[in-house]
Amino acid sequence: MADARIRQPKNPVHNATAMYPSLLDATPLASLTAHEQLPAATAPASPPPRLLDQLRARLRTLHYSIRTEQVYVDWARRFILHHGKRHPRDMGAAEVEAFLSHLAVGRNVSAATQNQAKSALLFLYREVLGIELPWLSEVVSAKQSRRLPVVLTEREVRELLMQLNGTTGLVASLLYGTGMRLLEGLRLRVKDVEFTRREILIRAGKGNKDRVTVLPENLIAPLQQQIAKSRALHLKDLAEGLGEVWLPDALAQKYPRAGVTWGWQFVFPSAQRAIDPRSGVERRHHLCEQTVQRAVALGARRAGIDKPCSPHVLRHSFATHMLQAGYDIRTVQELLGHADVATTQIYTHVMNRGGRGVLSPFDKL
Repeated sequence: MADARIRQPKNPVHNATAMYPSLLDATPLASLTAHEQLPAATAPASPPPRLLDQLRARLRTLHYSIRTEQVYVDWARRFILHHGKRHPRDMGAAEVEAFLSHLAVGRNVSAATQNQAKSALLFLYREVLGIELPWLSEVVSAKQSRRLPVVLTEREVRELLMQLNGTTGLVASLLYGTGMRLLEGLRLRVKDVEFTRREILIRAGKGNKDRVTVLPENLIAPLQQQIAKSRALHLKDLAEGLGEVWLPDALAQKYPRAGVTWGWQFVFPSAQRAIDPRSGVERRHHLCEQTVQRAVALGARRAGIDKPCSPHVLRHSFATHMLQAGYDIRTVQELLGHADVATTQIYTHVMNRGGRGVLSPFDKL
C-alpha cells in the first residue's frame, strides 16, 4: 500500500537532531561552517541588586562595622520612605535638606543624630550611586552642644557595683577599672588578657585602633574564674562539632583553624549560640550589650542613684577619678584611647572645687 509507506525525511541528520537535541551538543562548533554556526547561548540576565543591598555590599567592601551598616541602611530607608519611595538618583538638594529639616523640626532629634543621617546619605550618593554632589557637602551640619559627662562619685560607684553580681557585675567592674567602652569589654578575647603584666590589650577599638590599658589587681581572680567558665563552654561547643568564633576581617580565610582555638574565644561569651547575620554560621557570640545596660540601670535604681546611669558612665567615672588621683592627662588620654587630648580635657571640669574653685559671695554673709 502506497499510503502505508513511511516517507523518509530529506535531511535525516536534521531530523535526528530535532528528536535528540543532545546530539547537537556533541557536535564540535569548530566543524560547523560559517553558515551553520550556532548563535551564542545567552543566559537570562539576572536583575540588578536592590539599592539597599548595594549599600550593604559597599559598606562591607570598605570594612565598615555591622552596626554602621545597620544604621546607614536604616537612614537610607527612612529617606526613601519620607519622599514617597522615590529613588535617590531622582532627588536632589531640596529633598535632602527637607529630610534633615524634618528630623530637626518634626522629630526633634539631637544634632548628633541629624549629622549621622547626613553622613549616611553622603555615603549613599558618593559610594553607591557614584554621584559626586557638591551640594550635599554644603548642607549645613547641626551644631553639637557641648555637654559635660555624667560622673559618679567613688561612693556611688561602690554602691552601684554592690548591687551587681555574676557576669554583668564583673563586666561593670571591668569597665570602671579599665576605662573601656562597653563593646570593647564584651569583645575582649582570652589572648588579650595579660595577667603577668597586669594589662589588657584592646583590639580594634573606636576608630579601629589598638591600645593597652591597666588590669586592676582586684579583678585578676574574678577574671580567671570567668575565663575558666568560658573554657568550659568552648569545650562543650567543640564536643558538639561547633566552637568556631567570629574573626575580624579576613583572618578566617588566612588562618582557617584560628576560629576554634582557645585564645580567640571571648572572655564573656553568650549563654546561647546564635546565627551570624552575615555568614549564616551558627556561633557563640559575646554577651549582649543590652544585658549589661539593663543590669546597670537596675543596679543604679536599687542603689538610690538619681543620676542617669549607664555602662558608659563608668568610663567617665574612671577618667575623672584618675585625674583626681593625680595622674597626668596624657596618661589618661592613652588609657581611654582618645585621638586628641582636647577630648580628655572635658573631664577636668571636676578638678576645680565648686564652680571653677571660686568662693561665692553668698558664703561670706
